[in-house]
Amino acid sequence: MSSDPSTARTTASSLQFAIRQDLINGVFPAGAKLRIRELAERYEVGTIPLREALSRLCNTGFIDAIDQKGFRVSDVSEDELLDITRTRQQLESLALREAISRHDGEWEGRVLAAYHQLKRLPLHLEGPDKDINPDWERAHDAFHETLISGCSSKWLKRFCATMREQTARYRALSAGIGHAEQRNVDAEHQAIVDAIMQRDADRACELLSGHFAATTRLVARLLQE
Repeated sequence: MSSDPSTARTTASSLQFAIRQDLINGVFPAGAKLRIRELAERYEVGTIPLREALSRLCNTGFIDAIDQKGFRVSDVSEDELLDITRTRQQLESLALREAISRHDGEWEGRVLAAYHQLKRLPLHLEGPDKDINPDWERAHDAFHETLISGCSSKWLKRFCATMREQTARYRALSAGIGHAEQRNVDAEHQAIVDAIMQRDADRACELLSGHFAATTRLVARLLQE
């Protein structure tokens, strides 16, 4: 592997996404210790970019550092889920409300484009395990990022991005218990977009908070079981 620092950074960035996706899909269960040698073999990389990628993931809440010697998958809990959901509802509603108040037609166009990009992708990959489609996952993140991109506060958008990262694994858990049977995620997204296009901030924020709450109810039920 090249010793070029820029190459190492690129490898670590690619690794971060690959490991994150496996964490979301439950390849590594909550609480499991992550062994460097095994991960290096799995992803066919050296230990230096691997440790950098794992360290970055510690900042997102997916992984915990163990006494600066190793890494483990972060635990999930109902209390944490509820805390994350309440915080995200408050922050993203604040950001969305400001974005709508600015009457920015360019932003509204980006919202429509992000929604149509998401709508055309299947949520699950084909197969018995019904893993989340990585393309859908990326488009979903982009959609929610676009919803608040019309807000002028860089700090508020940064905090919202942190909350999005924190909810990724929990959202994946809800996919495992059947989105199609218990909710229509696309209809929820469509309703939010419609309210934005109508510039109805109260309705859009209510729908967005309800969208987050619907996922939380499904996952909380799973965690209780």
